[in-house]
Amino acid sequence: GAMALVVAPLSIEYGVDYLIAATILAGLIQVGLGLLGVAKLMRFVPPSVMTGFINALAILIFLAQLPHLAGVGVPIYAMVAIGLVIIFGLPLLTKAVPAPLVAIVVLTVGALAMGLNARTVGDMGELPSTFPIPLIPNVPFTLDTLTLIAPYAMTLALVGLMESLMTAKV
Repeated sequence: GAMALVVAPLSIEYGVDYLIAATILAGLIQVGLGLLGVAKLMRFVPPSVMTGFINALAILIFLAQLPHLAGVGVPIYAMVAIGLVIIFGLPLLTKAVPAPLVAIVVLTVGALAMGLNARTVGDMGELPSTFPIPLIPNVPFTLDTLTLIAPYAMTLALVGLMESLMTAKV
């Protein structure tokens, strides 16, 4: 979601090692912000700012997904339409079953039954079969590296803080 949007440029341009370094630094920043009691300041953030933050994230996530819509066949667009009908229509009939879950099950069964050639998560890349091994990032521990990853780390820390505190506030 939001975290992936923040770090995608760093990961693409500099690789996973810099991503790991930025993530470690973001964690340290979050611990520091927690020790400073920054969470108490959330009560001063107006609801309109929170709504704007959430909407901006939704728009960014939507825009990031647009390239994946290009080049798919008409049946896929029909499945999207059916999925939207289920997601927005089912709650009008019953709230006993989550509509997104019903949409996933119905569309998956439908795609398999009709033999549609729909892309899956596995088509996007190989899924690992083992747990990742913790490692120290292979980046130079210099001021240049810090100035490169610090803006990403700070943004990661703040987005993570906002998302956590918004969840806690609800």
